[in-house]
Amino acid sequence: MICDLHRRHFILTAAGGALVGLCTPVAMAQPGSKVPAASARPKVILVLGDSLSAEYGLARGTGWVALLEKRLAQEKIAATVVNASVSGETTSGGRSRLAALLAQHQPSQVVIELGGNDALRGLPLKNTEENLSWMVQTAQKSGAKVLLVGMQVPPNYGTDYANRFASTFAAVAKTHKAGVVPFFLKDVADGPDPTRLFQPDRIHPRAEAHPQMLANVWPELQKLLR
Repeated sequence: MICDLHRRHFILTAAGGALVGLCTPVAMAQPGSKVPAASARPKVILVLGDSLSAEYGLARGTGWVALLEKRLAQEKIAATVVNASVSGETTSGGRSRLAALLAQHQPSQVVIELGGNDALRGLPLKNTEENLSWMVQTAQKSGAKVLLVGMQVPPNYGTDYANRFASTFAAVAKTHKAGVVPFFLKDVADGPDPTRLFQPDRIHPRAEAHPQMLANVWPELQKLLR
């Protein structure tokens, strides 16, 4: 995952760990079948992410997705949250799983928190952009509203690459009229003392950081829940 450990230094590592929230594939709807609009069916929020959403290294129920469920209850918003995040996932992996997840859960909102591991593995930005675009369009065609959760890469990748990577999420969101969170780890990885918010591996955020991560996502997700 990508984590900013200091204002000037980031660390990237492949995230291991068990699969979280995997769902059994089922058949897609038949071609030509009418897909109900998100507002016309029960709210189901599908989170398709990597270790930052899969509670890597955390006690179950302490990650931002679990906190999202509590926030929805507090706000009296009737919605089911499906966490289909997998540690180490790339946009390619998410793309390969999305169709089955859409068919099984028929989400009204889809949160895509992927892309960090693409940079880690040195995958071409074009591929990342194409995969994100495909996922956004596919989710929208199913009737869901989409929120892209953006990530940033360290300065040592070069200013040009870092800027292009960060802008990819906003560009895809703009093209397809999706919601976007510019930087998932804002005020976590770029704070005055970010190391205190990370696990001993100095890569994955501690449970104490996840309320802020949810705070970064919530305003944009809330717009899609109206």
